[in-house]
Amino acid sequence: MADAIEAKELTKKFGNLTAVNKISFKIREGEIFGLLGPNGAGKTTTLSMFATLVHPTSGEAYVGGHSIIHEQGAVRKSIGFVFQDPSSDDTLSGRENLYLHALLYGVNLTDINSKIDSVLSLVDLKDKQRVLVKNYSGGMRRRLELARGLLHEPKILFLDEPTLGLDPQTREHMWEYIKELSSKKGVTIIVTTHYMEEAEQLCDRIAIIDHGEIKVLDTPANLRRNVGGDIVTLRFSGKPNVAKLKKLKFIRKTEIKGSTVRLTVYNSAVHLQDILKAAGKVEAVESRSPTMNDVFLHYTGKEIRESGDEAEGGAMERIMHYRANSHR
Repeated sequence: MADAIEAKELTKKFGNLTAVNKISFKIREGEIFGLLGPNGAGKTTTLSMFATLVHPTSGEAYVGGHSIIHEQGAVRKSIGFVFQDPSSDDTLSGRENLYLHALLYGVNLTDINSKIDSVLSLVDLKDKQRVLVKNYSGGMRRRLELARGLLHEPKILFLDEPTLGLDPQTREHMWEYIKELSSKKGVTIIVTTHYMEEAEQLCDRIAIIDHGEIKVLDTPANLRRNVGGDIVTLRFSGKPNVAKLKKLKFIRKTEIKGSTVRLTVYNSAVHLQDILKAAGKVEAVESRSPTMNDVFLHYTGKEIRESGDEAEGGAMERIMHYRANSHR
C-alpha cells in the first residue's frame, strides 16, 4: 500500500517558539490517522503545513506524492480541510455554501448539482439544504463543513478537532461518517483531537504529540499494551507506605499522589490479593485495563486536560497562523 503522506524532519518555528519539532512519519493510503495531544501541542500547525497554509521552517513533507514546498498547487487540489473553527457563510443556505465552494475549486459546472446532492445525502442534510446556516445547530454545521471538504472529491481529508463542542450523540454520528469515508470511499483521513475516546474509536494508528514532538506512534491496541499492565489505584486514609508494594515483582510502576497510589500491574486479577496484603489498610481500590489517557500519561508524564495554559497555547497557535499567513 502506497503512502499518502510522508513527513521528513518537519519543523515550524514562530520566533523563539518551536511549534513543531523535526517530526517524521508516514501515513498509508486509506488510513485514518490520529494526532492526539493537548491544545497548543502542534497538531493544527502540522496540518497547516501539510495543507500548505503555513510554510515550514525546515524539513519537507509529501502529500499525495507532492512536495508541500515546491508543488503547493498540486497538494491543494488533492486535499480537503475541515477547520476547527466554523468557516461557512451564515447568510447563505447550506446548498449555497456548497455551490460557492464548488465554484472556488473549479468543479465542472455540469457536475456541481449532482455532487452537492451526493455529499448532502452523505451527511444527512438534504432536507435542510435550503435553510440558512445561521439557523443550523452545531452538529448540522459540522456536518456541512464535512460535506464541503468532500465536495471536490479529495484523496486526502484533514479534520482539525472535527467534533469539538458537539454533544456525545452527534459526536458518535460524526465518527460513523468519517469511518464510512475511509472504508467505502478510500479517503485518507488525518484527525487532530484531544479526545481520548475519539482517537481510540476512529483511528487505525495514533501519534501522540506534545510540545511539537511525536512521543510515540502505533495502533491503539499496541499503545495500551505498551503501558505494561493493568492500572490499580489504591486510596489510603493517610500517608501511604509503599515500601512493601515496591518489592512485589509483578508491579511495573508505582506513582504516589497525596493519599493515592497508582500502580501498573502485570495481571492484576491474579495478584490483587497480594497487593492489598502488602498495602495494609486501604480505604478504596480500583482495578482496570489501561486507557488512552493512561497511554498519554505513560509517554508524556501528564494527562490531557483543558487547563488554562493549554487553552492559551491553542490561541497562540492560531494567532501565529494568522500572522504567518498575512505576511506571505
